[in-house]
Amino acid sequence: MAAKFDGYLGLGRYARRALALVWTTHRGLTVAIALLTCAAGLLPAGMAYVGKLIVDAVVAALDVYRTTGVAEYARPLELVLALGVLAALIAAVQRGIEFCQSLLRVLLSQRVHLLILDKALTLELAQFEDSEFYDKMNRARMEASVRPLSLVNRTFALAQNGIAIMSYAGLLLHFSGWAVAILAIAGLPAFIAETKFSGERFRAFQWRSPDRRMLAYLEIVLAREDHAKEVKLFDLGPRLMSRYREIFRRIYEEERRLTMRRTGWGFALGLVSDAAFYGAYAWIAIETVRGAITLGEMTMYLTLFRQGQSAVAAMLSAIGGMYEDNLYLSNLYDYLEQPPLVLGGAAADGPEPEAGIEFEHVRFTYPGAETPAVQDLTLKIAPGQSVALVGLNGSGKTTLVKLLAGLYAPDEGTIRFQGRDLREWDPVALRTKIGVIFQDFNRY
Repeated sequence: MAAKFDGYLGLGRYARRALALVWTTHRGLTVAIALLTCAAGLLPAGMAYVGKLIVDAVVAALDVYRTTGVAEYARPLELVLALGVLAALIAAVQRGIEFCQSLLRVLLSQRVHLLILDKALTLELAQFEDSEFYDKMNRARMEASVRPLSLVNRTFALAQNGIAIMSYAGLLLHFSGWAVAILAIAGLPAFIAETKFSGERFRAFQWRSPDRRMLAYLEIVLAREDHAKEVKLFDLGPRLMSRYREIFRRIYEEERRLTMRRTGWGFALGLVSDAAFYGAYAWIAIETVRGAITLGEMTMYLTLFRQGQSAVAAMLSAIGGMYEDNLYLSNLYDYLEQPPLVLGGAAADGPEPEAGIEFEHVRFTYPGAETPAVQDLTLKIAPGQSVALVGLNGSGKTTLVKLLAGLYAPDEGTIRFQGRDLREWDPVALRTKIGVIFQDFNRY
């Protein structure tokens, strides 16, 4: 079951499937996002290094001015221009990523919905009437438009921040290997808290599926014109509204408790990470006062730590988000991998057209029910014969028609049409020979 999906073991599995889905949706946009992501990971470290060069150039120019009285502007201005170019490139890269993601989001949303609808066409009526399966389909549909692209975006964000952290680490190694270790480890406490509560939020999402479906149903009953007559006639409004409020209150209370715990733990563990980072800031400041590093190097290292802190947080957040996306994608793929019920064979006609319709000792019980809807039914209808089935609600009249149309297979007994068992008929060929108007008909 999807609800039992836990841990990180499935993370790579669904990430690969989501990437494959995005790749086949639009290869050009996928490649563009990948290239722009690499550029976005490398450029910030270049800006930090140029910033260090600017400070050192200004300090050197000040020394020259104090000694000779000549002000040298050329080198600092050249470096400021280079920094401006890098800033413009970063802005262009980010805009490019947003542009590609926006287009890909629309295409991917349609692609996933088409997969869900194509799958729905292969399902049988029994699967739609199974409440557990119907909840599974609704869970897949609710997250279908956002989770695959979210997982891919977070995969690219993970790569971007990984590249950025490696470039920061390369520069920080000139200061100390311990600085790199602090940068890598300090973000872990908050990350662990976020991941833990992502799993809890997903399990709550699974548990609340029937409640959310009931809320949607109550909204339809209270707000649709085809229900309005009975709601007013039988004064059902107050009772249905009371039930709606009670279900919403229950959902909200669960969400409130989870949010309070998630916020509290996230804040407390976030303080631990902040303490480690600001301790590193103090260390860099002390080394500058001692003369171990230049003012430009101090500026660069502080910038690297500040940007590195954000990159580590973003990287760990991406991993936590990928974990959460994988949980929700397990719903989608669990639905898409649901095997269809095989009803019928390949025959397009029967060997005895004059035989008509025959039910022989047919018994059928709906899934989950204890009492058969049809019990030991034997019936024969000849071509040209008119038959009326009369009975109380729930006596099996509609069930008999569903069985005849091949929408269900009998648990026991045999149904034949034109001398051939319905199990041997191709369902499409069979239904071209049968016309049905159901009591709960649809308007198209």
